[in-house]
Amino acid sequence: MAGANRGQATAASELHNQENMLSRLRGSAKPRAAPCENQENLPPKQATVGGRTVLGALQNNLRSKTQNQRGTKQESSQTLSCKNEDLGKSCSEKPSAKQPAFQIHVDELDGACVKKPQLVKAKANSDTINAVAKRRQPLATIDMDLSFDSPMDMSVVEGGEKPVDANEVQEYAAEIHTYLRDVEVKTRPKAGYMKKQPDITNSMRAILVDWLVEVGEEYKLQNETLYLAVNYIDRFLSSMSVLRGKLQLVGTAAMLLASKFEEIYPPEVAEFVYITDDTYTKKQVLRMEQLVLKVLSFDLAAPTITQFLTQYFLHHSVNKQVESLSMYLAELSLVESDPFLKYLPSHTAAAAYTLANHTVTGGSWPKSMTEMTGYSLEELMPCVEDLHQTFLGAPQHAQQSVREKYKGPKYSDVSLIDAPSKLLLN
Repeated sequence: MAGANRGQATAASELHNQENMLSRLRGSAKPRAAPCENQENLPPKQATVGGRTVLGALQNNLRSKTQNQRGTKQESSQTLSCKNEDLGKSCSEKPSAKQPAFQIHVDELDGACVKKPQLVKAKANSDTINAVAKRRQPLATIDMDLSFDSPMDMSVVEGGEKPVDANEVQEYAAEIHTYLRDVEVKTRPKAGYMKKQPDITNSMRAILVDWLVEVGEEYKLQNETLYLAVNYIDRFLSSMSVLRGKLQLVGTAAMLLASKFEEIYPPEVAEFVYITDDTYTKKQVLRMEQLVLKVLSFDLAAPTITQFLTQYFLHHSVNKQVESLSMYLAELSLVESDPFLKYLPSHTAAAAYTLANHTVTGGSWPKSMTEMTGYSLEELMPCVEDLHQTFLGAPQHAQQSVREKYKGPKYSDVSLIDAPSKLLLN
């Protein structure tokens, strides 16, 4: 009799366990929050960005070791707790004092900490198990190429890898040139704006540009940055009257904007304040930067002489000395607003190319360049003659920064080349 009672109790207990298991399986359709085990004792998740390791939230990590230890103790005293009977709620975390401004998020299920389901050896309703398994089926796999080579990478060719130059895109060269020719008309300054300036002159502007050349060399900035800065200055002065005491401030703000637009690592504002010998404050530089942006309508992408020279060199290649001499002549034209402001950048670039090619090789303006640009030699001659006079007078000019810049071996000492006394172009 006792054995029969014991058997009935065992059967009842097994039936009760099966019912409990079925109820847990039915509830597993919604992710169940399992207890968090020592979550606060784990090291913070790490994310590698650009070779640097970011720990947890992107906030100020310059706390002292004492604060870190105190924070660890507080976290360990307030552990996360999960209630097994409340399946719809996630782990209740300790209240945080303040949410960080930026935080790295990891995709998880609804529960804050979820365990893998444990295998339970018991009989259950097959329909319920199939329904749960169907909900947990993974997404359909997609057949795709998981190689790391980009489908747009044109550098990989048969027989090896070939570096790709962004300028060497022959399919779009004509369209790019046409676009730059259209934009240069919209972003050109007024040629005679200096006549309307009451307190500054062309010589003051030449001193400013000469100083900007020294700034570019001091901070190893790109040549394109210098050309953009001069363009911003001329466009600003075309619309605004400036006192001579603020002219250097305009040039500093223009160089700051050009550096932000062109450089990978532009100098800080404090650096530009320093190079003015603290003549202006950081607040003054930033306010002038805002004013320049407003006057230019935030239109900073202006075509420059260097962009057109690069296209000309790719279309009709020349030796390194001709390239350096062309760049030297182009920078000489930056210093003199009169007469070079009346020429477009593409026009001045073509004239510099012609004069440099004639000085070094005795050549002239190739016919292929005429077909590409639409400029004939006759159209270029006025600018070539003005550039030739500037070339002749460069050794005696009051500003010598450009000449000193191109005197080194980096530019093949082209500033030491004597200008031809007469032009005999065919």
